[in-house]
Amino acid sequence: MTPPQRQRRHPTEQRPPQSPRPGVKKNPERLFVVAGKDGERAELDLVTLIVASAEPPPSAAPEQTALLRLCTTPLSVAELSAYLNLPFSTMTVLLTDMLTAELVTARDPIVRQAVADRSLLEAVMHGLQRL
Repeated sequence: MTPPQRQRRHPTEQRPPQSPRPGVKKNPERLFVVAGKDGERAELDLVTLIVASAEPPPSAAPEQTALLRLCTTPLSVAELSAYLNLPFSTMTVLLTDMLTAELVTARDPIVRQAVADRSLLEAVMHGLQRL
């Protein structure tokens, strides 16, 4: 039995250009349509939490509808950007429009204290000593 032979490609043969990821096509015109005209933007951070405060209206864009369905629980702007495969700049414009229409609410993340409360630590220590 003979092993299979590889066929070499000829240098004149050209392959069609491939997108960076299979199944995903870049479309900058679509981002402009989603973002609309560049105007005022809300001061959003990557860690700002977004929560839906209304149901998607019938006139909502597909991105707005998807965003409202994702935001039933608080999600950061970075997570939403990743889930919807939109750049951060486009996401901020989209969220600004939704904030002005009161479809979503934005809040800062809850920051934990760096040092625990001393009275709490003492209470835990005394409780452990009683055991």
